[in-house]
Amino acid sequence: MSGHVAVLGAGSWGTAFAKILADAGRDVTVWARRAPVAESIRTQRRNPEYLPDLLLPARVTATADAAEAITGAEVVVLAVPSQTLRGNLAEWAGHLHPDSTLVSLMKGIELGTTKRMSEVIVETAGVAADRVVVVSGPNLAPEIAAEQPAATVVAGTNSARATLVQSSIRTPYLRPYTNDDVIGCELGGAVKNVIALSYGIATAMGFGDNTRAMLMTRGLAETARLGVALGADPITFAGLAGMGDLVASCSSPLARNRTFGEHLGRGETLEQAQAATRQTAEGVKSCLAIRDLARAHGVEMPITEHVERICHEGMDPRLAVETLMSRTAKPESYE
Repeated sequence: MSGHVAVLGAGSWGTAFAKILADAGRDVTVWARRAPVAESIRTQRRNPEYLPDLLLPARVTATADAAEAITGAEVVVLAVPSQTLRGNLAEWAGHLHPDSTLVSLMKGIELGTTKRMSEVIVETAGVAADRVVVVSGPNLAPEIAAEQPAATVVAGTNSARATLVQSSIRTPYLRPYTNDDVIGCELGGAVKNVIALSYGIATAMGFGDNTRAMLMTRGLAETARLGVALGADPITFAGLAGMGDLVASCSSPLARNRTFGEHLGRGETLEQAQAATRQTAEGVKSCLAIRDLARAHGVEMPITEHVERICHEGMDPRLAVETLMSRTAKPESYE
């Protein structure tokens, strides 16, 4: 292997992650779906569609040929929308080196299968689970691109691979921590998108800090309940991949799920909100899969259920508030 890193996906986070890798001393090849984007990154060191003001390091190049990016890569970073992963990876898998480490930046649950992204990677690429590493946490791409101090979690069952990725992204502005709880880190990243939608809806409806604090904390309780049912370590949800990611996605106007939720809270349809934001809000599709996953395991997730109804069944957000608040009172619990 040449030792370079392939980043498959030239969205905001894929672009910022390429910068991180280069700043940490790695040679990076970005795959962009559109040839003009790849050309711009290669010749002008800028991504004209995402983070256009960011001047990428000289160690970053780009191509519109996925095979060219992947061939010989020691580490392959997957940074495509979660619902497109299976189709893309099926085309790319034949180019993977037999010992490459696969890194998932995606935060979602697959529709239909209710599989986590690492499970989709293992199944589609035909690789052992210990070759997959997950990166999660409060990682708003514009802030990291601006080199504002941040931290992230590198989760994997193979400590050597997790450490390899950790060393590949450690910079003066990004501090990565390792963790062996892949399930917890992935669920934290997926469910926080749904809770951020609810937070945005509540914000647009004019509700204040008490309401928003309730949504974050009870949303975290939902996440932890599902995580424990699937075998995650509950402590994970108190850390960067749990509470940290949730706080960032709910509180920041840079977070696309929160912004999307604000459009819904103002009474816009799903189509209107999509047209206005023009970016993938992973929680919109994942809320369906997370709801199905929770039901399959007998886990109660009322916020997630109501976000799904608002997004996909046309439920009025005001009615959602009424039904959520009128539920039978229970002792506060994460179980």
